[in-house]
Amino acid sequence: MSRFENKVAFITGASSGLGAATAKRIAAEHGKVFGVGRNLQGLEATRSAIEKAGGTMSISLCDIAEPEQCQQAINHCVDSFGQLDTLLNIAGKHTFRDTTAMTVSDWQQDLAVNISGPFYLCQAAIPHLLKTAGNIVNVASIAGLQGQAYSAGYCTAKHGLLGLSKALAMEYMNTSLRVNALCPGGMDTPQVQDMTFPAEADFDLIMRSAAVRGMMNADDVAAVIAFLASDDAKSVHGAVYTADNGKMTG
Repeated sequence: MSRFENKVAFITGASSGLGAATAKRIAAEHGKVFGVGRNLQGLEATRSAIEKAGGTMSISLCDIAEPEQCQQAINHCVDSFGQLDTLLNIAGKHTFRDTTAMTVSDWQQDLAVNISGPFYLCQAAIPHLLKTAGNIVNVASIAGLQGQAYSAGYCTAKHGLLGLSKALAMEYMNTSLRVNALCPGGMDTPQVQDMTFPAEADFDLIMRSAAVRGMMNADDVAAVIAFLASDDAKSVHGAVYTADNGKMTG
């Protein structure tokens, strides 16, 4: 497929996991990718894989918790490629803590990465996306649709990201801009592999967030993101999709 021929995608969290998988998927469909993250080695590995496969990717270090860096990264993308067609807010942070043990830093980091960063990037990107009839895909989580134990900050932020997506979808209803959200379930990614839980955590409660069919592959979720970002989804606006191996069924 060549759904992203002559299109430019800005992708956060492109150094690993779902962000890297999505960058490779968009590039494989002939899109130009601008990937950001905080891990330069990971970004370079993603770019190397894309270039070896014949694709195009530029990278930049960016802490999306900083609004100035978000604006600079969007400007860098447009300066590099001349346009912006899709903003894919994929970067995330999940801190497992007993609520009473969460520090101010824990709370602020969960909100900074999962809701503030996407907001800053949407602010910076929208003027460019309006010029290209572009779109935004905000990657939330099934934690934005339900409660999850030991995840007060993460759940709060992901619920907020869905609210942001719907607010933008309504605000720009009379334009060509599309805004959608995706709520993945558990994926076998480095973020999940590195998770630590409170010492006294009740794993029966934690496992209520797990799907009967098990964890997903990041490539499979990247395919859903690519659909939402492509013209195949030109009638999809203000939607909240799930890709969760059926977890939210019941």
